[in-house]
Amino acid sequence: MIRTIINIDKEKCNGCELCVSACHEGAIAIVDGKAELIRDDYCDGLGNCLPACPTGAITFIEREAAAFDEAAVEENMKKKQAATHQHMHMHQHNQPDLACGCPGSQSRAFSRGNAVNKVRSSAPVQPASIESQLQQWPVQIQLIPVNAPYFDGANLLIAADCAAYAYANFHNEFIKNRITIIGCPKLDDVDYSEKLTAILANNDIKSVTVVRMEVPCCGGIQNAAITALKNSGKMIPWQVVTISTDGRILE
Repeated sequence: MIRTIINIDKEKCNGCELCVSACHEGAIAIVDGKAELIRDDYCDGLGNCLPACPTGAITFIEREAAAFDEAAVEENMKKKQAATHQHMHMHQHNQPDLACGCPGSQSRAFSRGNAVNKVRSSAPVQPASIESQLQQWPVQIQLIPVNAPYFDGANLLIAADCAAYAYANFHNEFIKNRITIIGCPKLDDVDYSEKLTAILANNDIKSVTVVRMEVPCCGGIQNAAITALKNSGKMIPWQVVTISTDGRILE
């Protein structure tokens, strides 16, 4: 049948995965670093993915496509939810989740040999004074209040909680002079965008910095922040910084 369906221009796609998170039906996936419509019958043609795309790679077209299969979509969503709950259950009980298949859970080791050898072979060095730059508590998205005095005129940092462990100078480069809120879209079974929207809409936020990890599941926190920025109705300067799993700034 001929119907309205999305089309993805791979030349414009930067592989950010925001459309994947925005498509609740599961019609889009990242294939070889680019977004791809993998199931015509999962695409309802409503285009929730369009505003999530930062490069304008997604458009509507009229073409021959399988009819939207609502029953199949519901079944697929149930399977995804069941898999997520199983993963969370295994994580909580410290059991290995070998069947997950998530790139973000892949085990990696980083060689710090040169730095360690240099310190061990030199004379004892007095450690420099390192001070926390955290300006408020709590920091977890689910615990932080929607309104608080420290939000007035604040530069807001929305960070994946792994980022502070991966990037060595996280306090001085990101937390300093910012109000910090953190979360993990992989493990927190909640839509961050609603609370972030309320924070942005009800407070005088001057800027937003999003710090995420390079792993695919971390795209959820970026997507939530961008959705909140759009829904807040405000023009707030923002930026996204991506940290590699070995502790480098990628962008």
